[in-house]
Amino acid sequence: MDLTVAGTRAELAEAMKAREHAGDRVALVPTMGALHEGHRSLIRLAHEHADHVVVSVFVNPLQFGPGEDFSRYPRTFEADLAACAEENVSVVFAPSADDLYLPDRQVGVSAGHMGTIVEGTFRPDHFDGVLTVVLKLFNLVRPDVAVFGQKDAQQLALIRRMVADLNVPVSVVAGPTLREPDGLALSSRNRYLSPEERTTALALSRALREGAAYGTPRDILRAAGAVLDGAARAEPPLVLDYLVLADPATFTDVGDDHRGEAVLAVAARVGTTRLIDNVVIRLRA
Repeated sequence: MDLTVAGTRAELAEAMKAREHAGDRVALVPTMGALHEGHRSLIRLAHEHADHVVVSVFVNPLQFGPGEDFSRYPRTFEADLAACAEENVSVVFAPSADDLYLPDRQVGVSAGHMGTIVEGTFRPDHFDGVLTVVLKLFNLVRPDVAVFGQKDAQQLALIRRMVADLNVPVSVVAGPTLREPDGLALSSRNRYLSPEERTTALALSRALREGAAYGTPRDILRAAGAVLDGAARAEPPLVLDYLVLADPATFTDVGDDHRGEAVLAVAARVGTTRLIDNVVIRLRA
């Protein structure tokens, strides 16, 4: 299958025209590039749900706050194209910010209360930027299915809520978190870590494993927190932003009476690198 690269909205519309005319099912995998095996797994999952897969490669300025890593976020476009070709992607949509956003842009998507808690506490307006670009991509690609990673659990919950609240005709599919052999969740930001920082960062996945071994919210958080407390005394230290056990649909804290799925989510900094991770736990009586 030949890969089409669309650098503008007009080129994307032309690329999608024949597929829409044929009535083929289309899946979208939104990315910010720097593709790794986790992204490839999402593309493979997308192929299970559609005839054609579209991958967007766009480092979205709206979701980066002051002092965050927008300028240094890894950009590996040629390698990304090669990966997409290997995974039989039909179209790569790689617009510029000037093409995607009007210079006097005024209207965006508000993430509401859920966008201000947990991750939103530390990254104000982040989820507004995420939802705005995702809705634009949905409108431009018009996919039947969109695939997102479970690693960004709060983002996934908010996209599902946006689709429901705004009646967006797309099915949202979640792909599982992939990990390095040492347990670190795959992330484009892992390349920032020095060997010593990576050793400290392994406490995130270790904390999630320890917590998941327990049955009540109190014990889950206690066990995971103990691991993170130890990592805070390491060299270099881990600086914790949050550790929460939350409802996967609303990201509000769950209590001891909660039954069913809950997300144990963590965010922390090691050196200048901020990492997130989570695991889904089923709580029973």
